[in-house]
Amino acid sequence: MKKKTLRLISMLLVLVLTLGLCACGGGNPVSEESAGGDAADGGKGLKICIVTTSGVDDGSFNENCYDGIKAFTAEHADCTVTDVKESDLSKVIETVGSLVGDYDVMVLPGFNFAAIAEIAQANTDKYFIVVDSTITDLDGNTVNGLPNVYTMTFLEQESGFFAGLAAALSTETGKVAVVNGIAFPSNVNYEFGFMAGVNYANAKFGTSAEYVEIPSYAGEAAVPVAGGDYGTAVGGNYIGDFADQAKGKEVAEALIAAGVDIIFPAAGTAGNGCFTAIKENGSGYCIGCDVDQFDDGVNGSSNIILTSVLKVMDINITKQLNAIYDGTFKGADDTLGAASDPAGTGFVSAEGRQQLSADALEKMNQAYEDLKAGKIEPPSNFNGYTPDDFPGLN
Repeated sequence: MKKKTLRLISMLLVLVLTLGLCACGGGNPVSEESAGGDAADGGKGLKICIVTTSGVDDGSFNENCYDGIKAFTAEHADCTVTDVKESDLSKVIETVGSLVGDYDVMVLPGFNFAAIAEIAQANTDKYFIVVDSTITDLDGNTVNGLPNVYTMTFLEQESGFFAGLAAALSTETGKVAVVNGIAFPSNVNYEFGFMAGVNYANAKFGTSAEYVEIPSYAGEAAVPVAGGDYGTAVGGNYIGDFADQAKGKEVAEALIAAGVDIIFPAAGTAGNGCFTAIKENGSGYCIGCDVDQFDDGVNGSSNIILTSVLKVMDINITKQLNAIYDGTFKGADDTLGAASDPAGTGFVSAEGRQQLSADALEKMNQAYEDLKAGKIEPPSNFNGYTPDDFPGLN
């Protein structure tokens, strides 16, 4: 009875906030940018709000989403963007409810924004772009088909797979690792994909790499894993946060002490702590996540970024904002990967932006084509495959 009562109170609170009866009680507006001032009342201009839990300057996931908005506002002088940071994960839905009345479009990057269905249903004149999750009601029930909601999820396991390949083909110590923020499905996808990439390189390319997991940093999946006997116990190396750089450094230092020389941080701002640990160690590499992070790897006269694996949010966000502006927007739930147009996943192969050997690059390009053709299907939180048993490995 208590749980039901609390759930009803929570639902009523969200709806009250949505109707604008409360002030903005969650995040604080950090900045507002436009190409030419505020949108005029009654005009075509859009007021856009992006809400994040770790800021739009993380150099990775959130920043790439923000870049997609800025690319849009640069071409539309009547549109503005405000970014709001709400670091308390328990308040993110409340924060969205408090803000929605003031904006035309809400851009919400992260699995923690999933439960916005009631808000979207109560605000049919507002648009919602959700990254990394489909949406649910407050009870966790999936809600599909809302005409004002576009969700984009990604086959992160594909990018994780490329990271695992790069690590296995490049390690000198024979030990590699993936470090994640929180075990949301997107991060479990990265973890499993990385492990699968290492296993694939060992099986197909003759490497003998080991992915290292430290039990004290094991993760608990937010959504039970389909396939295998994982349940929610996914192991791996989890920081438990997307903003705690000190903890990210701590995890990386423990891995370095265990002999790891290549780390793939999929942890937003917290992953920058891994960069610091590798730089201070004086040897080893990190693999960038979500965006090309080569510039973040500068360490004196050297660079610690081996390559970066990609999740293309910016182009797809710009595409949806253009559709809203032009009146052609259609609500949908899209899953984007290497075979999508534009591609949703991949890795950096451009000369001067990565440090892969010619042999490693050739093997990764070969695997990329096989993956696009469906010959390789890395494991994920939901597809029932495991890092030891997936199409293409056996």
